[in-house]
Amino acid sequence: MTTTLKPRVRFAPSPTGPLHIGGVRTALYNYLFAKQHGGTFILRIEDTDQTRFVPGAEEYIIESFEWLGITFDEGVRVGGDFGPYKQSERKPLYQQFAQQLIDSDWAYYAFDTPEQLDEKRKDYEAEKKNFQYDNSTRLSMTNSLSLPKEETERRLASGQPFVIRFKFPADKEILVNDLIRGEVRINSNLLDDKVLFKSDGMPTYHLANIVDDHLMEITHVIRGEEWLPSAPLHVMLYQAFGWDAPSFAHLPLLLKPDGNGKLSKRDGDRLGFPVFPLQWINPETQEISSGYREMGYLPDAVINILSLLGWNPGTEQEILSIDELVKLFSLDKISKSGAKFDPEKAKWFNHQYIQKQPIANLAKSFDHQLKAKGIHASIEQVERAVAMIRERVHFLTEFWDQGYFLFEAPKEYDQQVVKKRWKENTPDQLRQVLAIISSVQPFNKETAHDEVVAAIQRNEWNMGQVMNCLRLSIVGAAKGPDLFDIIDFIGVEEVNARVEQAIDRLCPEN
Repeated sequence: MTTTLKPRVRFAPSPTGPLHIGGVRTALYNYLFAKQHGGTFILRIEDTDQTRFVPGAEEYIIESFEWLGITFDEGVRVGGDFGPYKQSERKPLYQQFAQQLIDSDWAYYAFDTPEQLDEKRKDYEAEKKNFQYDNSTRLSMTNSLSLPKEETERRLASGQPFVIRFKFPADKEILVNDLIRGEVRINSNLLDDKVLFKSDGMPTYHLANIVDDHLMEITHVIRGEEWLPSAPLHVMLYQAFGWDAPSFAHLPLLLKPDGNGKLSKRDGDRLGFPVFPLQWINPETQEISSGYREMGYLPDAVINILSLLGWNPGTEQEILSIDELVKLFSLDKISKSGAKFDPEKAKWFNHQYIQKQPIANLAKSFDHQLKAKGIHASIEQVERAVAMIRERVHFLTEFWDQGYFLFEAPKEYDQQVVKKRWKENTPDQLRQVLAIISSVQPFNKETAHDEVVAAIQRNEWNMGQVMNCLRLSIVGAAKGPDLFDIIDFIGVEEVNARVEQAIDRLCPEN
């Protein structure tokens, strides 16, 4: 491998469905590492397994990163000097490298049919053993190591289906130097002779991955822990080709909120949080899976959340911008153990980021929600509304729930509040309060508040009862920002109309 002073790293997803947030975190760590060291970040699509290809998945992956603001220096849709960056477009490359391994006695042809392999497994199971195609069994199978050379050539010439398997040497201690986990050692006798090249003319992940990483001059392979069992094979492939191996770093798993196992879509469905960056509609079943974007998360918040799942900057600071993350990130601060995903903490992060957003940005989101409901307000009004309610908002999608009453009268009333607060004398009290509010000319919310409070005290009414019933009439529930801020926003005339509507509906006889 050509040595470079600056790192070259890649994120190489397969287009087999939506992008899991664990994959997003892997991409993020690669991005941070590259940016910190002035290196290159590459997007490569690994689509060698055509049987698992899902239409729309590649576009989904690219759109996800565009939304998150994670940019690539080279790769699919970007270009670069090491393309093509889609493995299906690199197909002619792989056969020559598979042949190179055959010629150097690091691989062999295997002609075993699926039926033969099943039969062999059943024989082993009958003896309560597990079958593995390895250095102890390969000579009893149908391959170029067990067959005469002439028979192998005859089968190849006749077009008989075959695969190419890696030939692990017997009893070899394989060392993987991992930047996170240190030295990982495994004996080759424990490993099976993996298929590198399939009968359909496509390489498996293992061969294509190594060849592409070498040809693209990848210096660091930063990937998920699930690839750690494959690392000994990859190290041996580099040795077989006579290439320098990159540095490896295997990231800890993202775990369920209770820490018991890998985070899955099922966990998100069960607990009500997304595990994909964007909404995904399964092209076959039309099943909809929620996404962070559609749920109302800000992309910077998602980046911040994921950055701290398995990595710690070594300080108490939790809110970190992308520039701060680039500056602070280091592989040696990544944990070896899995990181539990905490939905409540994720919600907290998004709330913090919403509070930091310019009012104008949030107003655009809320205005979009209003227009979808047929409500057209001036942008100044929408911005004013956002300023009043954003402290109560955890997701962008909550602006309507938290502020609908600023733009339309309530259609129903919280019956628990009605039962607890609405009394026989409430209509009369509210009408007296309305008269006080209407008498404040020009309207001033502080003056109106003080005069209403004084009247309630003077008449020895229950402050909580009156104020809650006034809020119930205007909002429909016992929620919302300061009551007199709401009155100031919607106007005294609208307040009168809403109170009379509430009296009408809750006490028809009045």
